[in-house]
Amino acid sequence: MFVKRIAVATVAAAGIAAAVVATNADAGISVTPVAASVPAFDHIVLVMFENKKYSSINGSSSASYFNQLAAKSAKFTKSFAVTHPSQPNYVALFSGSTQGVDDDACPMNLGAKANLATQLAGIGKTFTGYSEAMPSDGYTGCSSGTYKRKHNSWVDFSNVPSSSNRRFSSFPSDFTKLPDVAFVTPDMCNDMHDCSIGTGDAWLKKHLDAYATWAKTHNSLLIVTFDEDSNTSVNQIFTTFTGAHVKTGSYSESINHYTVLRTIEAAHGLPGIGNAAQKSPILDVWQ
Repeated sequence: MFVKRIAVATVAAAGIAAAVVATNADAGISVTPVAASVPAFDHIVLVMFENKKYSSINGSSSASYFNQLAAKSAKFTKSFAVTHPSQPNYVALFSGSTQGVDDDACPMNLGAKANLATQLAGIGKTFTGYSEAMPSDGYTGCSSGTYKRKHNSWVDFSNVPSSSNRRFSSFPSDFTKLPDVAFVTPDMCNDMHDCSIGTGDAWLKKHLDAYATWAKTHNSLLIVTFDEDSNTSVNQIFTTFTGAHVKTGSYSESINHYTVLRTIEAAHGLPGIGNAAQKSPILDVWQ
């Protein structure tokens, strides 16, 4: 007997894909079902690290926690950033477009363009961005110590309230108090930009291991990814999904920041914005 996955995805008007699966027992074919939609998670937390190519993290002894987490997650072996340098990738993941940003200049004021926070607000859902080392909630400055605004895309949009721009020190230990979607940005050392892979690895374990464990039994999801690789033309990055409904394993479909955004949108029944509208949400990792 051999195993074959058969899935035909269709996209509804709202942009949520449905999968059609079939099984032919007489022919000896068994089918691994593909989810019809992304689960409606209570909480999604996405944490973004910096400037490391996939091969620098995958299987590396310096990234032991990343790999321990991947072993109980959906790991994407063909995940790619959108561009170089850092800032346009953050903007792309948050708004479905680089918005013409092609450098790390600051301040970048992008006006009232559509973004994930406004999408969520439109359906009564909440978004909060948490930035480590930011000196105060609602801060709009370009730099303070190990905090850099270029890694904080939500502050660039005038239609995102300042109350959604918070210090990581206010990330709740009671995870039931998290917003519907949270983006987390470590500081310039802990995100691996200025410090070692081991530093970022230790930070991830210290600050988000408890949430990763909790998410599995509380209808929630942790997304771990990188803004870009180490400035190569390939731009392949390490990305994992951990939490409830996740089928552990390695997945080889090609995804990028727009695919991840589209999947977060689909979890809330939202259509894709910008370039995310051209992507199908990730469906094969759910059980």
